[in-house]
Amino acid sequence: MDLSPETISATSGTEGRDATEAGLFERPIIVERPASQRIPFVFTSPHSGRCYPASFVDASNLDALTLRRSEDSFVDELFAGAVELGAPLLHARFPRAYLDANREPYELDPSMFAEPLPPHVNTRSLRVAGGLGTIARVVSDTTEIYREPLSYAVAEERIRRLYMPFHDTLKHLLEDTLKSFGCAILIDCHSMPSVGGPTDDDSGADRPDIVLGDRYGTSCAGAITAEAERILRRQGYSVARNNPYAGGFNTEHYGRPRSGLHALQIEINRALYMDEARLEPMPGFVEVRKDMTAFIDELSAWDWSALALGARGAAF
Repeated sequence: MDLSPETISATSGTEGRDATEAGLFERPIIVERPASQRIPFVFTSPHSGRCYPASFVDASNLDALTLRRSEDSFVDELFAGAVELGAPLLHARFPRAYLDANREPYELDPSMFAEPLPPHVNTRSLRVAGGLGTIARVVSDTTEIYREPLSYAVAEERIRRLYMPFHDTLKHLLEDTLKSFGCAILIDCHSMPSVGGPTDDDSGADRPDIVLGDRYGTSCAGAITAEAERILRRQGYSVARNNPYAGGFNTEHYGRPRSGLHALQIEINRALYMDEARLEPMPGFVEVRKDMTAFIDELSAWDWSALALGARGAAF
């Protein structure tokens, strides 16, 4: 596959203004699998989806480019080398602004809906308060997405048809990896704006090249985070841990080190590889992609066998 910047720009934008919800519901995710899994890693990109249904754009206050501000553009391509190295890569086709797979299944803002929400819905999380629940109220710059209140049925259908397939597939990938290797290491892949936003704790501050999130040491063995940081620093990147991102729902939910399941979130500064205003790849994309492939190769060569000693199985 030609991964020159020209080819990326031509193929990696939205999947078409004429996309339909039916088509997205029919194929909500993509799983890229190696011929045989050779390493105990599973890679995910929950926020790089770029299939925007026309009905969603029509119902929004925003144009398609503004809706994409929450998207982790091209992250699935940055980590595509994982497949050749022997690990599966799961990524969403649906965009984060439409449904966020890095949330609890029912984190919803009641102000967005035309009727009261069922009792099982979590309406009080910090993510909901910030407008970034499972169905987002705002894009990353706090701009309101919808012109009119939604029906709860809309949220329920998206959760059932998009969220559940993503997480059912991820559970199976981790379970299969755990059975095969005695441990499983989830790398949850994201990108971040180069400067903290107005509602962020680091508002206005320049961010490091990469942030590793392990929920303050609780979601994976410390040795994994330390090795990841060592490799990335040797490659020349500035690296921070757990600030401003410690890991979202996926890292917290799937990271169970005592059961042999480890989860590490990686956030890449978008200025390294893309034009943040135009949402287009820059020449640096090719170099970052090459570095991420080398990062995966070196991290997977680390002696992870000791991690299997504590594996006792896990139920999701």
